Amino acid sequence: MSEDGPGPKDAPLLDAPLLDELMPWSVPPLRLGRGWVRAPDAAWLRARWNALIRTGDEAGRDALFGPSRARTLRSAVAPLPGRPSHDCVLAQEKGSCPEPVRVLHGPYDQQWLIPDHRLIDAARPQLWRVSDEQQTHLVETAHDPRRPGALLTFTALLPDGHSPAGRPGRIRPLHRRPGGLEPNLLPGLTDHLAGRLGVPVEAEDVLAWIAAAARAGPNGRTVPLTSDLALWQQGVSLGRRTVWIHTRGARFGSGPGEGRPRLPGGHRPYVRAPLPSVPGPTELAYDAEERALLMGEGRVAPVDRAAWEFEAGGVRVLETWFAQRAEPAAPGTLAAVRPRRRAQEWTPELLELITVLTLLAELGPEQRDLAERLGRPEKAERPQKPGASADAGALAVRGTGIGRTELEVAGLLPPPMAARRPASVLDLPEEGPGGQLALL
Repeated sequence: MSEDGPGPKDAPLLDAPLLDELMPWSVPPLRLGRGWVRAPDAAWLRARWNALIRTGDEAGRDALFGPSRARTLRSAVAPLPGRPSHDCVLAQEKGSCPEPVRVLHGPYDQQWLIPDHRLIDAARPQLWRVSDEQQTHLVETAHDPRRPGALLTFTALLPDGHSPAGRPGRIRPLHRRPGGLEPNLLPGLTDHLAGRLGVPVEAEDVLAWIAAAARAGPNGRTVPLTSDLALWQQGVSLGRRTVWIHTRGARFGSGPGEGRPRLPGGHRPYVRAPLPSVPGPTELAYDAEERALLMGEGRVAPVDRAAWEFEAGGVRVLETWFAQRAEPAAPGTLAAVRPRRRAQEWTPELLELITVLTLLAELGPEQRDLAERLGRPEKAERPQKPGASADAGALAVRGTGIGRTELEVAGLLPPPMAARRPASVLDLPEEGPGGQLALL
């Protein structure tokens, strides 16, 4: 034991609560049912919609659409929350394409989606209902502990929850209601933390702490909590910067002048040779000696090796981003309908993605330092109570902390069932199929 008190190795084991307990309400990933409704370029989506609508023969339109058990050309469904009502089923549709919306595809790729409920097998309306200018979404990734990669990603956009490899995780909005109301946190958690830390604790502080401190456990992601104020402040500061980078500056910035994430001068990536107008599927490479990303004859530099090697779900993020824009689709399908030239927006998007990956990689030493201060995770040997969840005691952490037992004694755990369900929207009337009121 040190003269300053017990260190992490001397402190008792504490069961870390699960992320699923601290943010009880979650939504499954979107299930599109047909890949052509999402694309890297909004112009692609408008062209695909027009190709579908111009097909007057219903059998031909049906073949292009790609019917499923959940959706056919004759499906009558309610519009997505906040979207105009449908005048007819898709078999009779003659109107223009609904304005595509920006979404987060997978952990890091910002793409576009046609927001039409008639096109999407499982759009998760409860997620659309709370996705607004005040919302921040936590997205669980398909993490492989044997490979590098983030456990969680964060976005101000509507996420689709897709994973490039492995089983996708859940989507956990920070707020349960529109307008940034009713935090999606274990009821009473912020007050309990404030009492133990001696400082006010807001919902955004808890999300930031989760971003910095979450770790993988055998039964899911766990979040060790601390009663050490200095450690809490270190983690919240690190987590706020993490969320700020993930959301491209849209959330958790320090002020209006901070803007979007940027690398310091001399480290910012620039296009050194023009990128190809029509990228081919095998044109991406990395020159480690020159620190350059090569796309055919095109060249972007400097690109840090950490950005090139950055992985999510077991695959390199930059390679996945490139493949989404370069790999051809099957001829004769709507997915193959796309303008031949590269969208002008792709170049700044690529430069921003390189910046984001570089900045996230630079946070590694701080993350490891926080993990060391929290203590090395060990398998918990806490005896299970009769009828206790199999997830209880999934991971233990040494250090001055707040374990599951303390939260149980305080009456906070287990989370009430109401906290796991979507918040009531009876004060937000929504239209169902045919114009009738939908009571949700």
